[in-house]
Amino acid sequence: MRRIFVGLARDRQRGHLLADWVREAGTNGPGPARGFAGFLRQDWDAVLAGMTRDSGVVEGARQPFKTIKRQMYGRGSFRLLRTRVLLRS
Repeated sequence: MRRIFVGLARDRQRGHLLADWVREAGTNGPGPARGFAGFLRQDWDAVLAGMTRDSGVVEGARQPFKTIKRQMYGRGSFRLLRTRVLLRS
Protein backbone atom coordinates (compact mmCIF):
# COMPACT_ATOMS: atom_id res chain seq x y z
CA MET A 1 0.00 0.00 0.00
CA ARG A 2 2.70 2.45 0.99
CA ARG A 3 4.79 1.96 -2.15
CA ILE A 4 1.80 2.47 -4.38
CA PHE A 5 0.90 5.72 -2.61
CA VAL A 6 4.49 7.00 -2.80
CA GLY A 7 4.50 6.26 -6.54
CA LEU A 8 1.27 8.22 -6.97
CA ALA A 9 2.61 11.14 -4.95
CA ARG A 10 5.82 11.35 -6.95
CA ASP A 11 4.27 11.06 -10.41
CA ARG A 12 1.58 13.68 -10.96
CA GLN A 13 0.60 12.01 -14.23
CA ARG A 14 -0.83 9.12 -12.18
CA GLY A 15 -2.65 11.32 -9.67
CA HIS A 16 -6.01 10.35 -11.13
CA LEU A 17 -5.44 6.83 -9.72
CA LEU A 18 -5.53 8.20 -6.17
CA ALA A 19 -9.29 7.62 -5.84
CA ASP A 20 -8.77 3.91 -6.53
CA TRP A 21 -5.96 3.76 -3.95
CA VAL A 22 -8.07 5.50 -1.30
CA ARG A 23 -10.99 3.16 -1.94
CA GLU A 24 -8.77 0.07 -1.73
CA ALA A 25 -6.89 1.29 1.36
CA GLY A 26 -10.13 2.23 3.09
CA THR A 27 -11.61 -1.23 2.68
CA ASN A 28 -8.75 -3.75 2.50
CA GLY A 29 -5.69 -1.91 3.78
CA PRO A 30 -3.97 -2.30 7.12
CA GLY A 31 -5.12 -0.09 10.03
CA PRO A 32 -2.79 2.87 9.39
CA ALA A 33 -3.63 2.91 5.68
CA ARG A 34 -7.35 2.88 6.47
CA GLY A 35 -6.93 5.82 8.82
CA PHE A 36 -4.85 7.74 6.29
CA ALA A 37 -7.40 7.07 3.54
CA GLY A 38 -10.15 8.45 5.79
CA PHE A 39 -8.02 11.50 6.52
CA LEU A 40 -7.56 12.12 2.77
CA ARG A 41 -11.32 11.92 2.19
CA GLN A 42 -11.94 14.79 4.61
CA ASP A 43 -10.60 17.36 2.14
CA TRP A 44 -10.73 15.41 -1.10
CA ASP A 45 -10.72 18.40 -3.48
CA ALA A 46 -7.51 19.82 -2.01
CA VAL A 47 -5.82 16.41 -1.92
CA LEU A 48 -6.69 15.69 -5.54
CA ALA A 49 -5.51 19.14 -6.65
CA GLY A 50 -2.23 18.67 -4.80
CA MET A 51 -1.67 15.28 -6.38
CA THR A 52 -2.50 16.28 -9.96
CA ARG A 53 -1.68 19.96 -10.50
CA ASP A 54 1.71 21.56 -10.80
CA SER A 55 2.37 24.11 -8.06
CA GLY A 56 5.64 25.45 -9.45
CA VAL A 57 4.46 29.03 -9.89
CA VAL A 58 3.36 29.37 -6.28
CA GLU A 59 6.44 27.63 -4.91
CA GLY A 60 8.71 29.78 -7.03
CA ALA A 61 7.13 32.95 -5.69
CA ARG A 62 7.43 31.82 -2.06
CA GLN A 63 10.99 30.56 -2.17
CA PRO A 64 12.83 33.88 -1.61
CA PHE A 65 10.58 34.68 1.34
CA LYS A 66 11.14 31.26 2.90
CA THR A 67 14.91 31.60 2.48
CA ILE A 68 14.99 34.99 4.23
CA LYS A 69 12.69 33.72 6.97
CA ARG A 70 14.96 30.75 7.67
CA GLN A 71 18.05 32.96 7.78
CA MET A 72 16.43 35.26 10.32
CA TYR A 73 14.62 32.66 12.42
CA GLY A 74 14.27 34.05 15.92
CA ARG A 75 16.63 36.96 15.28
CA GLY A 76 14.42 39.84 14.32
CA SER A 77 11.00 41.38 14.32
CA PHE A 78 8.31 41.08 11.69
CA ARG A 79 9.13 44.63 10.63
CA LEU A 80 12.72 43.69 9.79
CA LEU A 81 11.56 40.58 7.92
CA ARG A 82 9.09 42.67 5.92
CA THR A 83 11.79 45.20 5.03
CA ARG A 84 14.18 42.49 3.84
CA VAL A 85 11.50 40.85 1.71
CA LEU A 86 10.48 44.16 0.12
CA LEU A 87 14.10 45.13 -0.60
CA ARG A 88 14.76 41.79 -2.24
CA SER A 89 11.81 42.13 -4.65
